[in-house]
Amino acid sequence: MSSMLRTASRLLLGSAMVGAGVLHLTTQRAEFQAQVPDWFPLDDDLVVVGSGVVEIGLGAAFVALPRRRRLVGALLAAFFVVIFPGNVAQYVEGTDAFGLDTDRARLVRLFFQPVLVVWALFGGGWLGRRRGGDGA
Repeated sequence: MSSMLRTASRLLLGSAMVGAGVLHLTTQRAEFQAQVPDWFPLDDDLVVVGSGVVEIGLGAAFVALPRRRRLVGALLAAFFVVIFPGNVAQYVEGTDAFGLDTDRARLVRLFFQPVLVVWALFGGGWLGRRRGGDGA
């Protein structure tokens, strides 16, 4: 894979994460609160605000700190793994949010989470062949 594809992938995912984080803190806050599992021991709003801040920080770092892309990519992949139980809970509990108003739609979403993990690892330079000197 070319370093240009890796860079474009990193910039796109980083920008999307900043956008998602901003939505956590503004217009989509209630939608994100609906996705916090009932069993999670923290206040829904605290979880949404905290995860929004983390998404903004990781996304901005993925865009602005290319020399730290491996670290940030790994942290971003770990973040996607950590929030996956919330996606499972949305499916199991039948929670409607973000237009995911059927069991099928919620189930399909579960298969997208591993794609995000791979995307973060690829953008961070963890996947694909390394070529001499490009640091990818």
